Amino acid sequence: MPSVMFPPKKSKPFMAAIFLVLVLLMSTITGTQSIGVCYGTLGDNLPSAPEVVQLYQSSGINRMRIFDPNPATLEALRRSGIRLIVGVTNNDLQALALIPNAATDWIQSNVLTYTPDVDIWCIAVGNEVSPTNAPTSQFANYLLPAMKNIQSALLAAGLMQIKVSTASFSQLLGSSFPPSQGSFSDGVSSFINPIISFLVENDSPFLANIYPYFSYTGDSQNIPLPYALFTAPGVVVQDGNLQYQNLFDASLDAIYAALERSGGANLQIVVSESGWPSEGDPAATVENARTYYSNLMNHVKGGTPRRPGQAVETYLFAMFDENQKGGLETERHFGLFSPSQQSKYQIAFN
Repeated sequence: MPSVMFPPKKSKPFMAAIFLVLVLLMSTITGTQSIGVCYGTLGDNLPSAPEVVQLYQSSGINRMRIFDPNPATLEALRRSGIRLIVGVTNNDLQALALIPNAATDWIQSNVLTYTPDVDIWCIAVGNEVSPTNAPTSQFANYLLPAMKNIQSALLAAGLMQIKVSTASFSQLLGSSFPPSQGSFSDGVSSFINPIISFLVENDSPFLANIYPYFSYTGDSQNIPLPYALFTAPGVVVQDGNLQYQNLFDASLDAIYAALERSGGANLQIVVSESGWPSEGDPAATVENARTYYSNLMNHVKGGTPRRPGQAVETYLFAMFDENQKGGLETERHFGLFSPSQQSKYQIAFN
């Protein structure tokens, strides 16, 4: 009988090492795939939509958020392989909430017309709406009804896989320090709690715009710049057994804590905007922006102290400098690329 050769048995330490390598490799792949970039169009010198989509593809950016259902953008995204969050503008909320069939028409025009060629995975109904924030308070009563109507229209169209959410922000928090004490303010609880219940019922993510830049510039005497840029050499905030070396983690975990207090303990947070400007303020420099974006992209692969090991899907703000944006000068300098499509920071997305 011929002898049979068996491969030598691998030791447990060897197999454990292989497993660890595989985990780290999958974490890296997942983290890279979880980065998207917001595409705003408030400029008179920006590339055409097909050129923009080509730039996303050539740069290895496979996720995009747009703030309105621009037909040229949606058309250019056909068969691009780019995963999309499409926005409903605040100005459309009242009609979607009150006018019969408005949501059905919106879905027909802006979703059914393009799917499945365009990979729409989420609809962000409204942006930074708050009953206590004057610029958007007028939309607060319409937000949840609009979300429900969009959800019903998707279900009627057989598009159950598309999620419905709204892009929120840290100003809804009444407490955020330390992060474990995060909670929504009393003035927004009756507004945000039903939205959280809606997200839980429909297994939709909580979208959050998180900007350490604005937190730093609003309180630079108490917030160290390295803490905002992910460059602090050690622990800055000790919160029970959790340690924080950067403001992004602290901000995100404060929202997680607030959700846990409001019935949303199992909700996933998607960071729908985060960025750093390169001009218009002493802290808004090319070097600081490069540092922030590079470190943010590397950091979100590993989660936060409160949710370790869970890559955080994050959308960088924004693709281009937009010269027609209002507000402070910094608002026009958040772009990763110049309008000429030149990279400002030489960041590798893939």
